[in-house]
Amino acid sequence: MSISTQSFSVNGKTYHPAAQPIVVICVDGSADEYYNASLARDRMPNLKKMITKGFRGLVRGALPSFTNVNNSSIVTGVTPAVHGICGNFFYDESRDEEVMMNSAQYLRADTILAAAANAGRKVAVVTAKEKLRDILSYKMTGIAFSAEKANQAKKETHGIERVEEVVGYPTPQIYSPDASLFVLRAGVALIEKGMSDFLYLSLTDYMQHTYIPEAEESLAFYEAMDNELGKLLKLNAIIGTTPDHGMNAKVNSEGKPNVLFIEDMLEEKFGKGFRVICPITDPYVKHHGALGSYVVVHIQNKQIISEVKEWLARQHGITEVYDRASAVLLLEQPADRIGDLVVLSARDFVLGRRPQYHDLSALDGTLRSHGGRYEEMISMIISHPLNPMYAMKAAGDPRNFNVFDFTINGTNKN
Repeated sequence: MSISTQSFSVNGKTYHPAAQPIVVICVDGSADEYYNASLARDRMPNLKKMITKGFRGLVRGALPSFTNVNNSSIVTGVTPAVHGICGNFFYDESRDEEVMMNSAQYLRADTILAAAANAGRKVAVVTAKEKLRDILSYKMTGIAFSAEKANQAKKETHGIERVEEVVGYPTPQIYSPDASLFVLRAGVALIEKGMSDFLYLSLTDYMQHTYIPEAEESLAFYEAMDNELGKLLKLNAIIGTTPDHGMNAKVNSEGKPNVLFIEDMLEEKFGKGFRVICPITDPYVKHHGALGSYVVVHIQNKQIISEVKEWLARQHGITEVYDRASAVLLLEQPADRIGDLVVLSARDFVLGRRPQYHDLSALDGTLRSHGGRYEEMISMIISHPLNPMYAMKAAGDPRNFNVFDFTINGTNKN
């Protein structure tokens, strides 16, 4: 089977792919502690081989450290300010409407995946969560389906049919380790059957939201994931992996959630006229109860923005507060899709709107979440050695959304 090596350019970057399968994996929510716990217990021998032969280093994700934001950055190679996806959920001021940001209509940049397909690569996108499929397959010719709705994939809309037969596994439950493992198994099957040679595999963070790194459930999951990495390596794939964000416990010393309900706090201090948006909000409430470490605040009375900003910055559990202009500059946000203020919390805190907006009873365990600065630093692992130029780049300030660049342009090919 011949594999195209035609170069392609997108969003100011040119990619020169090798004649090998290229696989980029977004290991959703995989804080470095999960890798460390599994490696220390010899549960990930194939990942250990990748690290020994290739590269492992810290990289900075995009803020807010949420799924839609970082997956969009990874597949475009640019910041949220450029591609426009700044959360899972936002308040559209122009339409006075709070909406999910799950549609490609909100994407303002072309994707590496579509460009690779146009250059002759057999591209496949497999995501655990259906909510990402439309964004990731934007303008793309190829295969795109989710584990969540694998049994609903059709040739005319997904580029593939009879997915369960192709993969050899039934459609999994989304709240399970099998959702992520199905994605990896699908990637292996698509390469084995000659259906794809350029893949983006996006997992789900249900396990990381639910279990600490040292839990046997976590270790067993990472061991199973490692088994699929081994199969990809045997297929001569060049593999790049990075998370979209990390994960931290958001509880006090007694194990109870540390939650600041920002809209209630602001009304109590300043009166009516506030709308707090939690951009982590999505259909998967068992993951986090719509509580994350990053919220935006829309303020009716623009005259008090500075006063509110200063007051919020003094509250225990809040670590950073930015006005719109500073958030655009320092947090790389699209100016027209954020609030008057952006608020980030401490490592062990989450931010909410009001108690009635957050169903903590749906959680499958303790409250573990993400979204802020403390889930921004994550790892990037490449299966092949970096060439001198990219070894130098890795010593600087690499981003998780440089993973396609490092995997394709930064490796010494076989």
